[in-house]
Formats: sequence, C-alpha cells, structure tokens
Amino acid sequence: MFSFRFLFFLSPVLFLMISTQSQSPYCYNDKGNYTTKSTYQTNLNTLLSSLSSPSNNGNGYGFYNSSYGENPDQVYAIGLCRGDVTVDNCRGCLSNATQQLTQGCPNQKEAFGVIEQCTLRYSNRSIYGAMETFPALMWYNPQNVTSDVDGFFQELKTLLEDLRGQAAGNGSLRKFAAATATAPNFQTIHGLAQCTPDLTEQVCSDCLGSSLADIPKYFQGMQGALISKPSCNVRYETYRFVDPTTIRPLPSSPPPLSSPPSLSTSTGGSKSNRSQTVIIIIVPIVVYVIFFCICLRVRRTKKKLETGKLIQGSDDTEEIGTAESLQFDLANIRVSTDDFSEANKLGQGGFGSVYRGRLSNGKDIAVKRLSTNSGQGDFEFKNEVLLVAKLQHRNLVTLLGFCLEGNERLLIYEYVPNASLDHIIFDPTKRAQLDWVRRYKIIVGTARGLLYLHEDSRLKIIHRDLKASNILIDAEMNPKISDFGMARLFVPDQTQGNTSRIVGTFGYMAPEYAMRGHFSVKSDVYSFGVLVLEIVSGQKNSGFQHGENAEDLLSFAWRSWREGTSSNLIDPTLKTGSRNEIMRCIHIGLLCVQENVADRPTMASVILMMNSYSFTLPVPSQPAFYLHSIGSDMSLGSEYNSGATRSDRSKSNSVMVMEYDTFTEPHPR
Repeated sequence: MFSFRFLFFLSPVLFLMISTQSQSPYCYNDKGNYTTKSTYQTNLNTLLSSLSSPSNNGNGYGFYNSSYGENPDQVYAIGLCRGDVTVDNCRGCLSNATQQLTQGCPNQKEAFGVIEQCTLRYSNRSIYGAMETFPALMWYNPQNVTSDVDGFFQELKTLLEDLRGQAAGNGSLRKFAAATATAPNFQTIHGLAQCTPDLTEQVCSDCLGSSLADIPKYFQGMQGALISKPSCNVRYETYRFVDPTTIRPLPSSPPPLSSPPSLSTSTGGSKSNRSQTVIIIIVPIVVYVIFFCICLRVRRTKKKLETGKLIQGSDDTEEIGTAESLQFDLANIRVSTDDFSEANKLGQGGFGSVYRGRLSNGKDIAVKRLSTNSGQGDFEFKNEVLLVAKLQHRNLVTLLGFCLEGNERLLIYEYVPNASLDHIIFDPTKRAQLDWVRRYKIIVGTARGLLYLHEDSRLKIIHRDLKASNILIDAEMNPKISDFGMARLFVPDQTQGNTSRIVGTFGYMAPEYAMRGHFSVKSDVYSFGVLVLEIVSGQKNSGFQHGENAEDLLSFAWRSWREGTSSNLIDPTLKTGSRNEIMRCIHIGLLCVQENVADRPTMASVILMMNSYSFTLPVPSQPAFYLHSIGSDMSLGSEYNSGATRSDRSKSNSVMVMEYDTFTEPHPR
C-alpha cells in the first residue's frame, strides 16, 4: 500500500485528490466498449488469466506480453512488475491488477492500472514496442522536505538522470535501475526508474525524461512521488521501498534462443555439423543484408539527385531517406482523387488546395497539394514531412505519407470527415449543433495536443499557426491539430526563438512574435487563448458582434470580464451546459492572451486549471490589442505577389508587421 495521496492525471492532468488506496484503474472511455459475454470479453478473460498462471513466467524478469483471439476481437496485454519483485509476488500482483481493472473498467476495451509492485494494461490494438505516456497516474508523499529544498532536488535530479541512463541501457530483458543518493542534510534519497523492456534504449530514455520533467512542475518540495505511465515508471522516496536482495542479476551475455539438447558420446561430429549448418544459413543472410544496404544507398543517392533543391545543404538529408517508406506514387494519388477534380476539392488555403481521395484498399485520404508558386516552399514541405511523421497523438492529424515527383509536392493525411472547426463554429446554422459538451471536448483535446507538442513528444515543437481552420474535427467530434508547415523545432533546453520571417495569421499571433519575431511555447498559448474565446462566443476574433456593436473579440472579452458581464460573450445558441465551466474557460482564455509572456500559463497549467476546480485561477492582466484594420483571416505567407522571391517575402512580412503596434488603455489591472 502506498502512504501517498493520489493525483490522477489525464494527458497529463485531471487533478483529483482521493484516498491513499494503491489501485488506480484508468478506463479509456473513448476507445470503444465490448458487450457482456461477447467474444471480446471471453478473449480478455482468457488472456488475463494466462498472465498470472503458474505456468507463465513471462520473459523471466517481470515482463509479460501476449495477445489472444483474432480480429476484430483480438486482445493485447502487457504486464510489468517492479525489478525487485519475485516471480510469485509478480503473479499475485498481476492477478490483483486483473481483478481491479476488469471490475473498475467494465466493458471498456482498453484499460491501464497500477499497483505498487506492478502495472497492467490491455487493449484491442497492438501496444508492444510503442511508447505511450498517456495517461500519467501520479502519487505523492504529503510530507515536505524540511531543509535545503534546492539542494535536495538538485541531488534528486542527478540521481534520477543517472537511473534514467542505466535503466534505458539495460537491454531487452529488463529496463530497471534503483539506487540512492545523499541530500545536503544527510537525508538519503531512494530512486527508481523502469521501462517496459520492449522499448528501445532511446525511446525508454525519452519516456523517463518526460516523467522527470513532471517532478519540478508538480512535486517541488515533496519528499516522495511516483509517476506511472503505460511505458515507464519513476519513483523517489526518503525511505527504502526497493529490496536490493531480490533483484535478479541480468545475464552477462544474451541468453541462447533455446536450450541445447543433451549430447551423446559422439558430440564432436554433431557440433561440426551444426557449425556447418549455421554457416550455410548465416552467410547468405549477411550477403543479402549487405546487398540490400547497398541498393538502399544507391536509391537514396538517386533520390537526392532528383530532388537536389530539396535536400541541398540540409542536415536532414538522411531523415528524408528514412521517410521513403512514406512515399506515395503520383499516379495512384491522381487516380484516388480523380485527377484532383473540383468535385473532390475539400478546401483551399494560401499554400494550395486539399482534395479528398480514396485508395485502392478503400481507405479515405486527404491530399494537400502545394501550389508551385506558394509561400510554402521546399523548406516548409520538408519541415512538415519530417516533423509530422514523428508525431503520434490522438489530437494531432496523422500524416500517412508524401509524394514528391516533378513539380508536384503532396502531403497525404488521414481523412477527417467533419472538416475544420472554422467551417462549423463560425457558421450560424452549423454552430448550433455544437453544444457545450462538444465545444469543451474540442477545447480540452486541442489543449492536450498542444501539450504533447510542447512537452510530451520526443521533439519540442512550436506550432506557430494555431487557429480554427487548422483544427480538424473527426467523426466523434474530436479535434486534431493540423498544418505543421510553419512549425519550429526546439532543442530540449531551448525556451525561445527569434526569426525575421514572421509567418502565421493575424489575430492569433502573439504580440511579441508579430512585433519582434520572438516565439516560444507561450506564443502557441496565446493562439490557444484566442481559439478558446472564439469557441465560447461562436465568433471570429475580429469583428465580434454584440447587438449592433462590432469590436475586437479580445477587447470585448476583457472589458466584459472587468465589468462582470462575461455572460455577454457566450454564444446565444448555447442553451445548455455548465455555466461555471463556460465562465472558467473565458477566464482561462484571458489568462492565455495576456500581453506579458511570463504571465501566460503553460499548457500543462491550462489543463490543470480546466480540470481542477480546487485550483484557484489567477487574475488576468490586460491582453494585447491589435488595430481593427488587421484582418484575422489573412495568412501572412499567402498575401504577396506569387512572383516575389522568398527573401522579398520575408522582408515584406517583417515590414508589414512592424507597421502595427499594440496599445493599452489606462485602466487599473
């Protein structure tokens, strides 16, 4: 049993203070349900029973991975026991976890649970070998560090970083490490880091890194905490919670694939024959692998020559090569879109048109066809391919592949049936279909997607063009952030970037970016705040209409909040929904659009504020205002003469932005 209090985090934070019980089933309510006594339930029960069976030793080091049944009723499960847990105790822990999960998540096809000594998850999709950091279940020790807090957490950081490297590098049998460190006040710190061993060393390190980043955000000053994610666990305490005497040593060399048979007295000839057999098998394989690598290198070199303009002088040339598996044939795309017919055209933006297509296997796709003279050139095309191909999150649109043939540059995405948010929320008829539950779902989903980009993905990404037209809505009304052509990649410790090439959409652009070219995660937070206020009001950020008066949305929202009339901002078509929740979203939106960058919350704080009513919201300061003459639908990258060079465009954009300034009103804050 844990002696902690429990924090339940949904990507990463739904803040619930509950009892000190160790069970924590998380049910994926959005992943589908099964009916009682169905084939899926039978397969699930059979699979989970087998995990804790006395005949099942897993991989011998506390890792259990298995599946049962056939599609569409196939079930996958992964069990992981702490590195010091004995085989018998591991089975008992998994048995308890099975009972808690099936009782706590009845009829959910996917669930995840944590007991002190093990974790268990199951799903109707393959979960082996993929890093998953959602949900993050967190406990903390309510006791605070009593002296030299900074020194304590500096030693803790050093300890956990060391354990992170040890666990990630421990091989494919067990990725587990535990050790101690001494704080400045002679207090001992005990730490643990563990991943499911199906992850690669780098992916395990990334998963643990995401958890280490959570500690200073949520557990500063606390003596102990546990962060358990589906793919990794991190824990620290001031008392010993791992038994080092029961940690089984890993073999010094990889174990044999199978035990050798007992040998007779004539073993010499048998060994010789086996050696010959191994040589006969291995040599052709090695030759084939070498030949394949040579062919692949030749193919990449040929591709580089054909697309020299794209890869010339780039550090990402090898990454384009590795993306070849994502490349589509132009002829097939032409067939799927009926040669880019007008009937299949879904929309048009500053950088080209988007078409609906259907592949020969029946899969629907969306094809973004970049115009040859658009502002999005080779750099942006490469940028979007390389960035989006690495991103996997339910609230980001999935890039299926690309096509680069002749003058054609195509991006192939999953087809999202309900188009973009702006087609719904700004349409007087369609937006009535968006009740508050759906709007709130869109707000939260967008926030989760941004948090993933900023903190939880392997890369730290600033989107730079978040707006209603770049939020796609799927069949279940889930939001998916799209259009990463303007995204910028940050190195892990980088907090801010500068550019002389301002790109994005007026009205959504943070003032420090539009005026000085400074961008950071807080630039995206500003855009998110504008989007939240648009979703609540059902109106665009420019030309907000209230009665016969029209003014800027942020101006109206700030004035209404200051005067205590924020209800005037709410879309009149919202007949139902929690007023407290709506008003809280208005408050959060105003916090996000504050002029002072430092005053804006991070996306992690935004989600915490949206999901925890015990969290008192700070008072917002006045937002930045743009002059009404700036149009919110004007994409900077597309308004200039198509014959201008890129450098011309860059200068024009900078000059145009610098012509406008912010102003403040002399009201007290």
